Amino acid sequence: MPGSAALRQPTRALLITAAAVPLALAVLADDVRVRRQLHIARRDPLTGLPGRDILTSRIDRLAHTRRELLHVLVADADGLKGVNDTLGHAAGDALIAALGRRLSAWAAARSGLAARLGGDEFGVALLLPRAAAVREVLALREALAQPLPHDGQLLRGTDGQLVRPVVSIGIACARDLPDAAGSSRILRGADTAMYKVKTGQEPPGYTATRKDAYAPAVQGRRPGRPGTHLPAA
Repeated sequence: MPGSAALRQPTRALLITAAAVPLALAVLADDVRVRRQLHIARRDPLTGLPGRDILTSRIDRLAHTRRELLHVLVADADGLKGVNDTLGHAAGDALIAALGRRLSAWAAARSGLAARLGGDEFGVALLLPRAAAVREVLALREALAQPLPHDGQLLRGTDGQLVRPVVSIGIACARDLPDAAGSSRILRGADTAMYKVKTGQEPPGYTATRKDAYAPAVQGRRPGRPGTHLPAA
């Protein structure tokens, strides 16, 4: 019958469509799985924080859209080597992991992003009113100095005293730097400010100047870091 074939065609199309649904779902699930794996791979396994590349992308975006409020912090834990040498590397890892969690929670509560830059150094990008930035960072420094959990109890030194991390933090406010300054220069400023705080050249809460952001670099790193040296004059 002529009409029979016409009736069968929609049925066949329906069957083909139905057969394609599981395949489409499988492809979608595989895509989600790959994205999740890439997301995990781009995070630091010890702290769960993203790395430098994600932080610099955030800084560059905010430098174009919210420059007036953009603040970048670089935080460095003092005395990690001493913890590793006296209490072991597991204790050192516990210190880094705890600092990562605290920084991440602090940044997230302010819609910011914390990242691990390497070793015991972290970076944060967030939007803050200029008048509140130093006050916020000084409060953060105190929060990071709280005792550390380790193996179900608070971490103690060989003298029996609670270990309280001392963290040096440098601040760079994007509005203080030239409009062309992107993530590299802003991070350089925060890193230089952190180093000045760490070495006692400036007090806690010090904010980078243009000169700090354009400080000389050796192999792309701040002079004075381990593994770098200034070329001979």
